[in-house]
Amino acid sequence: MATLKSKLESLLFVANKPLTSKELADFLDVKVPEAESALDELMADYGQNESGLQLIKNNSKYQLVSAADNSKIVQEFLQDETSGELSRPSLEALTIIAYRGPISKINLDRIRGVNCALILRNLLMRGLIEEKFDKDKDEIYYNVTLDFIRYLGINKVEDLPDFARLHAEETIDKMLNREEAEAPAAGLN
Repeated sequence: MATLKSKLESLLFVANKPLTSKELADFLDVKVPEAESALDELMADYGQNESGLQLIKNNSKYQLVSAADNSKIVQEFLQDETSGELSRPSLEALTIIAYRGPISKINLDRIRGVNCALILRNLLMRGLIEEKFDKDKDEIYYNVTLDFIRYLGINKVEDLPDFARLHAEETIDKMLNREEAEAPAAGLN
């Protein structure tokens, strides 16, 4: 059985943004002081060994990052990853976000038929998309950035070819609504 420290480490590893001790504690159904104690232990663990990772804390937000000693090699790697051509799956996801945004990850996954987590991470790193948290729906939504619009040489996303028709495509809306209705019945939520 995984320890609290192990669970926190896994969550911080997959998160693409800093998380508060309260967010982590709430998600793991533990008290905030318990989570903070485990996070402090984890931070000490990373500080004692020569790991390529470190846990940083700013106020009550925590983030797992690469070790400062490796910053040069990480920058070189990320430069290669973010400056090359986009893959076909990345272009597909970006097109869906441009025409259907703001769109949630689950709906993007449903449209594409695959998990888009890594693609979203790459598009975020390139500055082509941005994410916004909707408190009412407790979900993150993705939209294209102004840099994306500027790169295409258009004034607004609505200037994309066939935007009005594709943004309101009823077939996609029906599919997404049908899958949302079936998900609770199938135990997927």
